[in-house]
Amino acid sequence: MKKVASVYIILAAALWGGTGVFVRNLSAAGLSPVQIAVVRVTVSAVVMLVYLLAKDPRLLRIDLKHWVYFFGTGMLSLSFFNVCYFTAIQYSTLAAAAALLYTAPTFVMLLSVLVFHEPMSCRKFLALAMTFAGTVLVTGVLAGNGGVLEGKAILAGLGAGFGYALYSIFGKVALNHYHPATVSFYTFVFGFMGLIPFAHMGSAVHLLFLPQTLINGLGIGVLCCMLPYLFYSMGLARVEASRAAILAAAEPAVAAWLGIAFFQEALTLVKLLGMAFILGAIGILNTKSGGKDASAREAS
Repeated sequence: MKKVASVYIILAAALWGGTGVFVRNLSAAGLSPVQIAVVRVTVSAVVMLVYLLAKDPRLLRIDLKHWVYFFGTGMLSLSFFNVCYFTAIQYSTLAAAAALLYTAPTFVMLLSVLVFHEPMSCRKFLALAMTFAGTVLVTGVLAGNGGVLEGKAILAGLGAGFGYALYSIFGKVALNHYHPATVSFYTFVFGFMGLIPFAHMGSAVHLLFLPQTLINGLGIGVLCCMLPYLFYSMGLARVEASRAAILAAAEPAVAAWLGIAFFQEALTLVKLLGMAFILGAIGILNTKSGGKDASAREAS
């Protein structure tokens, strides 16, 4: 079950890694970070609603007393993280924004100890350290080639990391009661409610029906939001929150490659080393540890 969960989470990370490409295109079309986030969650919610109605309408039922779970995944996580992440992309590179976003595993690990009393094994700490080192290297701040980030980019990126971490915490609790598709759908609904008051969408109506906006809006909504959130939730339901967050750190590597491919961002030895650290951390979490005791500690 863990292997299947890992595949779901890594697949989600790979899809999330493409977010920056669509953000750049939508920004070029004239949309603000908040407006892009609204487009993203709106498309995701509509497509997921159609999917649930076709699959099983009963999956739309939730207990009203559980609204706080979706307030957490939608408003506190998705709304806040989207705006911070898209702002970081505007003031830095795709790779740097994704790397700052992936301070999230540290936040998740600390919160998981406090909330879920998850055990912290040496293997997890090693994977976390490698993830942190990898994301710092992929950021390019150590490359000595103009990679130093603005303060606003760093703050926005760290905010994105904390907001993203909250999904693993609130989502883990919600998944004890609901199907991953249900959790994803109501995350989008609450995320929309958290974003729309600040989006000033009236000023962007004339932009929403441009071919560039429609194509990129569909891409960011389905490929980089609906599908990865569904896959991540399916994985999160089967493994510890801290493990899931570290596995999802494949995103910075994907974002870095996309930045190189689409926006001519520099490919350096430092970035390659950072990607190797990230992939190594994922490998550590997906190989069997020696001894029964070690295996027991890693059991979810």
